[in-house]
Amino acid sequence: MSHPLHPALVHFPIACWSLATIADVMSPWWGKPAWQLAGVLMAIGLVTAIAAMASGFVELIKIDEANPALRDGNRHMLFVIAAWTGYATSLFLRCQGMSLNAPGTLAITISLAGFVCLGIAGWLGGKLVYQHGVGRTR
Repeated sequence: MSHPLHPALVHFPIACWSLATIADVMSPWWGKPAWQLAGVLMAIGLVTAIAAMASGFVELIKIDEANPALRDGNRHMLFVIAAWTGYATSLFLRCQGMSLNAPGTLAITISLAGFVCLGIAGWLGGKLVYQHGVGRTR
């Protein structure tokens, strides 16, 4: 395949997690529909992120060790892992068995932290493509 798969897959977890964070923040005003939506979107984001992370790892190992992009690639990966862990923890905190409960302050705070990590990871991903040229077909 001449086009890397990673850029096509990252949109799913980014959209799900971003919307989940918005729903979390609005849940004190919007109530149960918002926090239930947030939980479902987090779960979908966690599953789709696994495919995005796997394809990103394939791209990462293609970067030569002498390439300065490798440092940004490793940082990108660490922030994505931190975002995934944050959203997984937030989802875990709101689950009781197989049912979702209203998130507490800790779950919402962790969701926001995951969103910050996701934003930093996205910025680093853009830097990899636009500054370092990683993943671009020539």
